[in-house]
Amino acid sequence: MILKTASLSDIVLSIVKDKGTEKPYTGEYDNFDETGTYLCRQCGLPLFHAQTKFHSGCGWPSFDEEIDHSIVRKIDSDGNRIEILCARCQAHLGHVFEGEGLTKKNIRHCVNSLSLDFISDISVNDTEEAIFAAGCFWGVEYYFRKLSGVLKTEVGYTGGHKKYPSYQEVCTGSTGHYESIRVLYDPAKISYEELCKYFFEIHDPTQKNGQGPDHGAQYLSVIFYYNEDQRKTAMSLIGQLRQLGYRVATKLLPVSSFWRGEAEHQDYYEKMGKQPYCHCYEKKFK
Repeated sequence: MILKTASLSDIVLSIVKDKGTEKPYTGEYDNFDETGTYLCRQCGLPLFHAQTKFHSGCGWPSFDEEIDHSIVRKIDSDGNRIEILCARCQAHLGHVFEGEGLTKKNIRHCVNSLSLDFISDISVNDTEEAIFAAGCFWGVEYYFRKLSGVLKTEVGYTGGHKKYPSYQEVCTGSTGHYESIRVLYDPAKISYEELCKYFFEIHDPTQKNGQGPDHGAQYLSVIFYYNEDQRKTAMSLIGQLRQLGYRVATKLLPVSSFWRGEAEHQDYYEKMGKQPYCHCYEKKFK
């Protein structure tokens, strides 16, 4: 299990850690009806299947059944409501209510969208996460979306000092952030080592001033590690590449707050029907 607390923005932490509540009707998953699975945002554990979601009119995502053994209940600090938490990492999710008669199961898990991740896979048993930077995040996402075992990609900004940075601010180079990608994957289908190998093979890790024609600190090659195992895996692969003659410039940095990029930058090439201009696949490992 990877605990993602270090990469969560302060607004997410205010929910999952400090037990806050997002404003009603504002959450990403309130009016959302795709087929798939909802995960704990903090640790990636599957919590709810989409077929158990219903529109309750309360302003928050509502579910009338949880995945077995994924949720724990406890009396809320107000002494009246029943709080629900992720059974694995104890992230605050919301509250559960019974006896409202809204569905045949007569139960409503009222959950904050910010406590959740959504993936379109309906059979996944667990997930893990990796964060990479390899130049323009449009091209990096284009390739990672093609990789078997990858469940979700999300482009954004990390590694800098500015909270809630915009694309325009990051492009100035003044925020300290890198254009990055967050990758959710199924560890039963692909390993972190395989993800890292693929990362090195879809860009030029020897370029020191950016990637392709995109120059600037925001376009540098970086692996952000969640734990010592991820760091050691990345170091080992860099060592292999150097033995093969590659003068690797990729940085290794601990994970820090990941700020999701604007909607227009998500799945950019798929939306535009174009091809990456500074990324391509080249096998590097034997």
